[in-house]
Amino acid sequence: MSEHPKYLVVEGPIGVGKTTLAKRFAKDFHADLVLEEPASNPFLERFYSNPGQMALHTQLHFLLQRRSRVKNLSFPLERTIVTDFLLEKDRLFAESTLDEAELRLYEQIHELVIIDSPRPDLVVYLQAPVEVLLQRIHGRGQRFERSIDTTYLQRLNDAYASFFHYYDEAPMIIVNATEIDFAHNEDDYRQLFEQINSINKGRHFFNPLPA
Repeated sequence: MSEHPKYLVVEGPIGVGKTTLAKRFAKDFHADLVLEEPASNPFLERFYSNPGQMALHTQLHFLLQRRSRVKNLSFPLERTIVTDFLLEKDRLFAESTLDEAELRLYEQIHELVIIDSPRPDLVVYLQAPVEVLLQRIHGRGQRFERSIDTTYLQRLNDAYASFFHYYDEAPMIIVNATEIDFAHNEDDYRQLFEQINSINKGRHFFNPLPA
């Protein structure tokens, strides 16, 4: 790639560090940062406490929020954009949390409000096992995340792995984030930063050895 990606997406399950990494990329690329901001979802804390009752409310709020975030982007891009979400992954959560009737309703609303999202220049997909995700979630101490349990997180992690196994809409680099702390490990971050500037097609992997 002759220059850095103009539209860079960082993705991965809860707790994997995608927002931290997106913020670093945005700073180093002098880019506009577009974040999902799950804390602004008024149903999320109640969903984690009672998934069966609040799943549809939570999912529809995220659908409309993600759609609004992408709609407000101006393409073709004049400035670099870094986001911590991929619009197409919305169905990943819907299929993981909604029952059959709710999913049918979600699909109807999805068809009415969804827009053709622009193709990212690169997707950075962060992976980590559930025990690592839980440790990081508990470590950051977000009140609305206190009720997240292992079963839900494992189902979500599996859904992410399945989704990105088949994803081929944009170049992608899959990052083993198990041993990486992008907030504090400068060497790993710089290696990844340099690598993404050389990608213009295909699927790639980043798996540095632990220090």
